[in-house]
Amino acid sequence: MSLWTPDGEIPIDRSGPPRGGAADMVGGPSLDDLSPEERAQAEAFVREMAAVQEEIARTPIAQLVANHIGGFYELAAIKLSQVPPQLAEGKVAIDAMAAVLDAVGSRLGPDGATLRDALTQLQMAFVQLSETPGSAAV
Repeated sequence: MSLWTPDGEIPIDRSGPPRGGAADMVGGPSLDDLSPEERAQAEAFVREMAAVQEEIARTPIAQLVANHIGGFYELAAIKLSQVPPQLAEGKVAIDAMAAVLDAVGSRLGPDGATLRDALTQLQMAFVQLSETPGSAAV
């Protein structure tokens, strides 16, 4: 058996004994090695993560994607607001935002139009900053 990765196929040897679980995979202690307090903390963390996963599962995907697109907006705005503006870095976030909106924007409902307007504002700011004397070329 093999596992596909971007670097190619990697053979998987299943002839050896099974691994002991997630702790062995990351080199951490097993639950049996934890003190009662540490074990309680680990169990609370697992419950919290399960609750987050349940919340994500209940949230409409369009809302989640729109939130991530908003993250691209924030990244671009931060990069462009630096002195001097980090134009190349901002362009990556702007291009990512545009790519996702081009792919799924029509399926985001009213958020799609709002995010498209925000993208236009970022693009205009980028052009203005690019034309400012002394700004680094992209």
